Amino acid sequence: MGKYLEKLSGGKLETVLAKLTSNRLTAVIFGALVTAVLQSSTTTSVMVVGLVNSGILKLSQAVGVLMGANIGTTITSWILSLAGMGDEVPFVLKLFKPASLAGILGIVGILMRMIAKKERRRDVGTILLGFSLLMFGMTTMADAVAPLAELPEVQNILIKFSNPLLGVLAGLVLTVLVQSSATSIGILQAFCVSGAVTYSVAIPIIMGQNIGTCFKALISAIGASKNAKRASFVHLYFNMIGTVLFLALFYITHAIFDFAFVDESASAAKIALIHSMFNIGTTVVLFPFAGLIEKLATLTIPDVKRTDENENKEFKLLDVRFLDTPTFAIEQCKAVTLNMANIAKAALFTAVEIVDRFDKNKADRVEELEEDADVYEDELGSYLVKVANKRLSKKDSNAVAKILHCISDFERISDHALNIKETAAEMNSKGLHFSGEAQKELEVLVRAVENIVTETVEAFASEDISIARKVEPLEQVIDDLTQQIKGRHIERLVKGKCTIELGFVLTDLITNYERISDHCSNIAIAVIQMNNDVEGAHEYLDKIRMGGDRDYSKEYLADEETYALPVVSEE
Repeated sequence: MGKYLEKLSGGKLETVLAKLTSNRLTAVIFGALVTAVLQSSTTTSVMVVGLVNSGILKLSQAVGVLMGANIGTTITSWILSLAGMGDEVPFVLKLFKPASLAGILGIVGILMRMIAKKERRRDVGTILLGFSLLMFGMTTMADAVAPLAELPEVQNILIKFSNPLLGVLAGLVLTVLVQSSATSIGILQAFCVSGAVTYSVAIPIIMGQNIGTCFKALISAIGASKNAKRASFVHLYFNMIGTVLFLALFYITHAIFDFAFVDESASAAKIALIHSMFNIGTTVVLFPFAGLIEKLATLTIPDVKRTDENENKEFKLLDVRFLDTPTFAIEQCKAVTLNMANIAKAALFTAVEIVDRFDKNKADRVEELEEDADVYEDELGSYLVKVANKRLSKKDSNAVAKILHCISDFERISDHALNIKETAAEMNSKGLHFSGEAQKELEVLVRAVENIVTETVEAFASEDISIARKVEPLEQVIDDLTQQIKGRHIERLVKGKCTIELGFVLTDLITNYERISDHCSNIAIAVIQMNNDVEGAHEYLDKIRMGGDRDYSKEYLADEETYALPVVSEE
């Protein structure tokens, strides 16, 4: 249920979380919201560690999000408490009892999965089915543990857990074992249905469960940046301090007023209430001291001088912690791919500069940029394969495939930039120079190629289909230009105005320019497909081939006029 709720959100919650957490109160609210959707504070805390490790979130922002995560996770316990409703509840609430709800929601969910044509509706069906199974599972677990209340061995064990230290330890160990505080709370609520769990047992176990939920975030922080480690300790200290304060307040007050209810049997709803009171109360009390908790985490993980702290900083966006929320991981891939696109663009523009005026430093820079593009392709390719192995929606699966195609095309653009650099180096070493006419023709072609690359990168960055649609007509104009330049070169060759050797060099250059425009066309089509239905992209291409797209024809004519070759001299 949680996975498909996250899938239905389309990764937007995580993106908003990363952008709108400059205010600590806002961070708490969004942290609670994201956790309520993901149905797991553990998932949220691991994701926050990843966001801090990637530099997307600051440690100060993470503090608020982690506080909110503790509030958001209480939603799960209230959902699970529905399994413990008795017959004394109002009629409206009886409709939400598992016996009434599980079967109905299960049937509706199955029908939606089988009949619905749109994937989004099928996902809603899966959520309903998951909720139905959750209720059925809680009922089954409660029925299974009910006989345990009669066993003296079980009663003796539970009596020992009324000791605060043992109770906290039991809750901590259980949560660490099942890797989820929501699951361990559910198990405790199931035992409550049997009547075997008193408040004196439940309260310390709940406290321990809140500490145990920090374990996975601590593990995930191993090998991460120092701020990511600090974020995991912020979560730990927040829950530990809250537990100490809550237990101290409760037992001191109990010693003074002697609460009679502590030996009474707890209910599933009361477990949810205690869980909510603890997490909300802890957040309210510790919120003004968030800065001190942050400093405590900083003291735990002190600054250490490292020379490699910022190495491969851009690849920290490809954090394995984001794989649990693949839609968000895909957004990170797009951001890194944009960095790669700008590297390929810089390689091309630098290579073009040295064709006319060779510069050794710029030539070396082109080589460095091309090598960087290769590294990006390897890193992105490996990460996208991991993302592809996750459960993805059709839209996300399509996006992964298109990004894989795009990184290949961007890498090839950098390869062609390197080829242009090598051609420029050959011309420099042999002292070759184009004629005035050839030079002017190449200038027109270069302007067109630089423009198509700029539009392609902009279309990918903004995911703007209207910009992407401008690429294809310009690509056709560049194809036409290369044919015209080749034809003019042959005429000059016949008239003895050009040498065969320069002809080979010219052919190499315009071939690389033409291939670059082809790769830009591939990327533009991928952008259209990622931000529109696949059929829409195919229809667009079919219209172009059939001459039925007016916008394409208009853009083509405008580009043809803009990039017209100079008139050939009659001499």
